[in-house]
Amino acid sequence: MDATREPAADAAGQGCTLPAAAEGGPVSHALSRVARLHRTAAAGLLRGLGLYPGQELVMMYLWENGPARQSDLIRMLGLDPSTVTKMLQRLEQAGQVRRLPDPADRRAVLVEATECGTRLLTEVERVWTALEEESLAGLDPAEREQLLRLLGRVEANLCPGNTARA
Repeated sequence: MDATREPAADAAGQGCTLPAAAEGGPVSHALSRVARLHRTAAAGLLRGLGLYPGQELVMMYLWENGPARQSDLIRMLGLDPSTVTKMLQRLEQAGQVRRLPDPADRRAVLVEATECGTRLLTEVERVWTALEEESLAGLDPAEREQLLRLLGRVEANLCPGNTARA
């Protein structure tokens, strides 16, 4: 079997047929497929917590850093401001975050995790651990470390402002 057409397991553990890699970009195509499958698996696990993919990243940032300006969350996520606003509205409606004026600049909006949102921390960590184990099943510790190192290099190559991209 051609390595570019390996079967993969979907979120339910069933085999799924992936399209062949595009000519001229097999690694990019593989990254795209893996990212899509990873997001689908994450969505399934997060749904049980009442979260959509991406919302857990906002919560993780708030748990680690405390209240943050909405503009900082937009930059951190690298998403359109309207997308982040809708994400925050959903989190606010669910009681996970609250938005309030920044005392240092009344035009800016601060976002903070509520007590209810903070209670999700352990569950989100559990979901991410399960997702990691599912994603990396069959890889030994050395392979996992190598994958992490290689993905870090790919990420650095794609970061805005990387001189190699100019």
